[in-house]
Amino acid sequence: MKIFVCMKQVPATTKVDIDPETGNLKRAGLSSRTNPYDLYALECALRIREQVGGTVTILTMGPSQAEEMIRDAYSMGADEGVIMSDRKFAGSDVLATSYTLSQGIRLLGKADLIICGRQTTDGDTAQIGPAIAEHLHIPHCAWVEAIEAVDGEQITLKQNFGSVTQVSRMHYPCLVTVDKDICVPRLPSYRLMQKTKDKAVRIVTYEDLPKKDLSRYGVVGSPTRVERIFAPDVMASNVYVEGTPAEKAGRLVTMLQERKYI
Repeated sequence: MKIFVCMKQVPATTKVDIDPETGNLKRAGLSSRTNPYDLYALECALRIREQVGGTVTILTMGPSQAEEMIRDAYSMGADEGVIMSDRKFAGSDVLATSYTLSQGIRLLGKADLIICGRQTTDGDTAQIGPAIAEHLHIPHCAWVEAIEAVDGEQITLKQNFGSVTQVSRMHYPCLVTVDKDICVPRLPSYRLMQKTKDKAVRIVTYEDLPKKDLSRYGVVGSPTRVERIFAPDVMASNVYVEGTPAEKAGRLVTMLQERKYI
């Protein structure tokens, strides 16, 4: 089975700068880490490979520094790593990013199963995985909380929608996005780290892709426009109430009533 895991490096801090003209996050000089949700996707892929065999390929779109993330994935057991990196991909929104990744998957060969984390911590849209599936015209299940069964032809999944739990069975090829409670990611292996330290990481550019329509990539292919980004005003303040417990309770009730909370 050929399994792809879409992963992303995200800022390791909440203190980021925004380009005032483009509305894009300034990533230069930021320390990065693997998107936490993607570690669960990788663990699911590795467990499925252990059950039914095959290969696990990591696919990411971003600068060359993403190699560090792929090296970590190698040390966890991934077989291959591919970085889609080109200035023409810069500034992509959800639509352009998902289209670019779908083209990368088409380039690398037919995928039986594609696994993504539920969302990224820098975008939080939870749309990339389903959008990739739509570009590839394959079925998908999002927010999967458990993999019930898997074999060489199909996968059975459980989704929790709050008031409803749904169990779905999909034949390959298909895509799933997994939630963080689905498993516990394994730790990197020092043995695998040493074994794969010289393992190649493939770089894919715009020129490599099967479809070279510039209107589908990067800023040009991104219909989403950020009008304004600003830090919210800090509204919180501390109020100290003195007196006996009964007096404090009375004053608290009065304050809440004045503010129309009760």
